[in-house]
Amino acid sequence: MSYSGLDLGGRIAVVIGATSGIGLAIARGLASAGADVVATGRRRELVDEAANMIEALGRRSLRVTADVTDEQSLESLRAACIAEFGRVDILVNAAGVTIRAPTLEMTDSHWGEILDTNLTGTLRGCRIFGRGMIDQRYVRIVNIGSLTSVLSLYEVAAYAASKAAVASLTKSLAVEWARHGVCVNAILPGVFRTALNAGLLDGTERGRELLMRTPMQRFGDVDDVAGAAVFLSSESARFVTGQLLAVDGGFLASGVNQ
Repeated sequence: MSYSGLDLGGRIAVVIGATSGIGLAIARGLASAGADVVATGRRRELVDEAANMIEALGRRSLRVTADVTDEQSLESLRAACIAEFGRVDILVNAAGVTIRAPTLEMTDSHWGEILDTNLTGTLRGCRIFGRGMIDQRYVRIVNIGSLTSVLSLYEVAAYAASKAAVASLTKSLAVEWARHGVCVNAILPGVFRTALNAGLLDGTERGRELLMRTPMQRFGDVDDVAGAAVFLSSESARFVTGQLLAVDGGFLASGVNQ
């Protein structure tokens, strides 16, 4: 982090979905790069733990819960951030959920839950924070997509549809808000073992196939995503918008690996 263009000192970041996995790693990475970080999620005890971690790095934080399916909770989160810090420079939308099921067995309620969290939740975060951010000239929004933003995986049609739509939303907002100095990009994580997907990977044929398809021959560590988030949140990315940055160990570039 010696390159000054990656220094986030003095910046205020909000990471939604930041109490575990990739979101928590991004919150830690932004704080390590100098930003004050509000790491939020639905469970108060996990929000407290994330805030303690950020403060242990010498940065400021807040302890505010939020649920992307509840617009008013996001409004309250933004109001608390503005009251404490005066502005938000960086927004990361990392909340997500998935269910593996054959599409013919996917219920409307499960489909709706996944789309509401992954896609509409991302829109809510962008819209609620974007209203105030577009007047600031320095704004970075980083959405979390997936490999399924650009290709299909077996029996996760709802998740794939939601993440493909997140990629499209990212590009649309980038075009719409570029004139205001707002950079909107997405990170597409490869195969990362997290609490969300451990049951799909551990000791399964699916896990073995995904590992074979990854040229680096390992699953990602959540901290591997942090550097990409720091870059996209930094001054170095001032002319980068509407991009989908894969952090995938070469998965999307892969054809035949053996």
